[in-house]
Amino acid sequence: MTSTTVHPISLPDLTEREFNDLTGRFERDVAPLRAELVRAARRLTVRDADAEDLVQDVMLRAYRSFATFDDGSNVRGWMYQILRNTWVSNYRAAQRRVAEVPTDEIGDQVGGACEAAFLDFEPDSEVYAAMAALREEFRMVVYLADVEGYPYAEVAAMMGTPVGTVMSRLHRARRQLRVALGGTVRRRRLVAAA
Repeated sequence: MTSTTVHPISLPDLTEREFNDLTGRFERDVAPLRAELVRAARRLTVRDADAEDLVQDVMLRAYRSFATFDDGSNVRGWMYQILRNTWVSNYRAAQRRVAEVPTDEIGDQVGGACEAAFLDFEPDSEVYAAMAALREEFRMVVYLADVEGYPYAEVAAMMGTPVGTVMSRLHRARRQLRVALGGTVRRRRLVAAA
C-alpha cells in the first residue's frame, strides 16, 4: 500500500515539489506582510479579534489562489485587494445577519472603570464614525495614503485604479472628513476659528 501526503489545503494538479515550491514562495513573499495586513485590518474592523480573523481569512484565500499569482508582480497590492474584497464580503454578510444580544448576561454592576475607559476612547469615536460614513473606496484610499503613508502610485496599484482616481478620491474623502469633523476640530481648537 502506498502512502500519500495529504495537505490541509489541496491545490489542484500540483506535484509534491510544485506544492513545496509554492509554499516556500508564499512564505517568502506573503508571510512578511502579515503584520502590515493586521494593522490595515484593525482600521477596517472595530475589534482586534475581528481584524485577526479577517487577516486569517485573507491569508487562507491568498494561499489557495497563490498558484495563479505571477511571481514578480506586486504582491502587496494583490494582498490588499484580497483584504479589501474579503472585508467587503464579510461586512455584507454581517449586514444580512440578525444581531443577537444576550441581555440576561449583562450585569447591573457596570462600574466607573468602564465609564472611564469609554471616555478615554470617546474622541476617537467621532473620527471612526466619520470614517465609517465614507464610501468604502474613499475610506480605503484615506487609510492607505494618510494613515499608512503609501505613495499614490502604490495605493493605485493596491486598489487596482489609476493614480488620478486615487487622487480625486482622496481629495473628496478629505473634504467629507473636514465637513464631518468640523465641529470636533473647532471644539478641540485644533485649527484657528474662521
